[in-house]
Amino acid sequence: MSLRRLGGAAVVITLLIAGWHERVLAFPVDGDQTALPAKTELNEDALSRPREVFHSEINGRKSDLIRFGNLAFASPSILGNVAQRAGISCESCHVNGAGNAKLFMPDMSTRPGNFDTTGPLFNPKADNGALDPVRIPSLRGARYLAPYGADGRIASLRDFVRNVIVNEFAGAEPQPSTLDAMVAYIQDIDFLPNPSLGPAGRLVGRVSESERRGEALFAKPFPHDSGLSCAGCHIPSAAFVDHRQHDVGTGGLFKTPTLRNADFNAPYFHDGRFDTYDQVVAHFDRVFELGLTAQDQKDLVAYLTAVGDGLNPYEHDGAGATLKEINDFAILLGTAIPAGDKEVVTLAVDTIGGELRELTERYPDRKDTSVPGGEQQRASARAGLKEVVLLLRRIDMAVGEGRTADAAADYRNYRALMAAAIPSLLASAERWSLFNVEAHDRHYEALRQVMQSKHMSH
Repeated sequence: MSLRRLGGAAVVITLLIAGWHERVLAFPVDGDQTALPAKTELNEDALSRPREVFHSEINGRKSDLIRFGNLAFASPSILGNVAQRAGISCESCHVNGAGNAKLFMPDMSTRPGNFDTTGPLFNPKADNGALDPVRIPSLRGARYLAPYGADGRIASLRDFVRNVIVNEFAGAEPQPSTLDAMVAYIQDIDFLPNPSLGPAGRLVGRVSESERRGEALFAKPFPHDSGLSCAGCHIPSAAFVDHRQHDVGTGGLFKTPTLRNADFNAPYFHDGRFDTYDQVVAHFDRVFELGLTAQDQKDLVAYLTAVGDGLNPYEHDGAGATLKEINDFAILLGTAIPAGDKEVVTLAVDTIGGELRELTERYPDRKDTSVPGGEQQRASARAGLKEVVLLLRRIDMAVGEGRTADAAADYRNYRALMAAAIPSLLASAERWSLFNVEAHDRHYEALRQVMQSKHMSH
């Protein structure tokens, strides 16, 4: 679930800066009220989100280790100071384990969907002095896709996760248990199922003539080098990767990306330079002198589209989905509180509290005139969410002071509220929430007008 730092019109802008939030929140339209560069875009006003499929839930139940990893993945607190102040977490770039094709940060991105991991913003010590962003990848099926990094420089997923935290985002050295959990979570994210692919990666079922011709072209040796073919690097039976690095005419050696679920992974290539399969196929045709006809190129695109598909890639973003993930995180408190595990309790309280505060902003303050009506319902929803945030803080304080019995009592109250009262309050206010398309559009149009006026006056 994306951490949403949602704004409002003029009154809500003031609330974001001086209100009850504990950290400066990212601004979804303009960015200049945060620690992030002005005009940053995090796609946080989206009404849908990528669907996340967990391998463990297909075959049983998700373990607490995976839950803890998911929690850490969604928490800005494991990263460095700038990320914490901006409310940026791993989840901000990898929404529900997928990519974030809309993410854009001036001076850190050259286009939406890429990001400079060796830039100056989050860790000046890692700055290499060049703007060289890489595409934000999906993490679906990551357990099959070693080595890691766009250039495949790191063999171990655990080492790669540590590098992101410590070197790219200037976070403190993570506890081994935290790293273990984050790796377990990432490895549990599955590819979306694709009924068009058989066990060996061959097309099955209703295959069009164009797709079938494309599959044959994909396996065909290149005219000027019979040792090369598309399928030689994107091996169908091996998740369409070969675990190696290649020069495909883009100025360096980069690892072979998977084609599984790639329909939803644009932009393409290591730096995200291409938006479509048509552009990708045209590039290979040109660089490797494949001599493809216009029909050949259409057939290859048809094949790639069939291979890259997946069932139900997106789901509607709503209060129910948000509460489901919050409740999944909160399960960890049930074991961490009696054990007096201050680290897990604090991380859970910080992350869940942040999610609840951001959920609150989906129900605009009654002073936000861009969303008319439902003032009492919105106020009640906001008040209820603030109450459970305060309960969480009491839990954290009690565990910190060794009062586990008090913390356990507050946790029972928290669970009771989250089971009945909070869902009811949110449902009553949904018509006037930013989960409603009409309210959402009015709210963000008003926000854009406020920001336009501000820029024109400067």
